[in-house]
Amino acid sequence: MSLHYSDDFLKDVLKRCRRVAVVGVSLNPVRPSYYVARYLALKGYTVIPVNPMHAGAPLFGQKVIGSLSEIEGGVDMVDVFRRSEHVGPIIEEALEAFQALKCVWMQIGVVNEEAAALAEARGVDVIMDRCPKIEYQRLFGELRMGGFNTGVISSKL
Repeated sequence: MSLHYSDDFLKDVLKRCRRVAVVGVSLNPVRPSYYVARYLALKGYTVIPVNPMHAGAPLFGQKVIGSLSEIEGGVDMVDVFRRSEHVGPIIEEALEAFQALKCVWMQIGVVNEEAAALAEARGVDVIMDRCPKIEYQRLFGELRMGGFNTGVISSKL
């Protein structure tokens, strides 16, 4: 399975997946799971924080949920901040809980081919070893403001 994703594919996922469960979110503001979830919330995504160790705690205007199956109303995307070997049961739970799930996104360093195949067999898009915050910033022009070459052409003749 290739871990190369076209810019159009990534942009499409970020545009159509607006309700996101962030599995493994931390309440510690220096942890990547915290600031990625915060960033997505600030960009207008509905972020459902999921972490059994922090269940019930408030975060970004939501209450931290203990598990995916406890989420009411479904989600479009499950963003996974767990080690690769823990992804399988998370994806199985997501597929059972959310019939209309559109995407499973595994964070940088997280790759689980078996879980990916399970999701793809159900017609769910899978992105591995990437960060939605970084991809959003790159694809929607925010990194250019900092002088980064994003590989995305923003002006046309």
